[in-house]
Amino acid sequence: MCSPQLWFHPAPFVQDWTIGETHIDHYQHVNNVAYVSQVESLAWAHSKHLGLHFDHYVALDRGMVIRRHELDYLLPCHLGDSLRCATWIVKCDRAVSLTRQFQFICQRRNKTVFTARTQFICVSLASGKPKRMPAEFRSIYGKACVQENE
Repeated sequence: MCSPQLWFHPAPFVQDWTIGETHIDHYQHVNNVAYVSQVESLAWAHSKHLGLHFDHYVALDRGMVIRRHELDYLLPCHLGDSLRCATWIVKCDRAVSLTRQFQFICQRRNKTVFTARTQFICVSLASGKPKRMPAEFRSIYGKACVQENE
């Protein structure tokens, strides 16, 4: 288990990820696409944990889509490594955008191996055009936002 002092912010939403053969590339370490897939999975799991499911998105004709990813691969990970994968909402304007921060810690080394920031924009699912967040998004995502450490 990694030390709580390693997390960028308090009270992370965390899932464990054990590196399997499907995550390994020809360099014999975790492929960058596997990290991006884990980021997506973690963001959805956190939203569900907060009480927002895709069914809510459909009913409200709103979705949070990626505008920008910033990815930092700090140390390579290999087959069998166990990672603690955390996310936080670090910005939420309660209008059209929110930003998530991600931090993956290798349990074997007790070191951060990957970080990311993703900016999401609220859009109408019907048109794909930017739209204001519905009240449910503003409330749930706004309350989950942590103070930024910059």
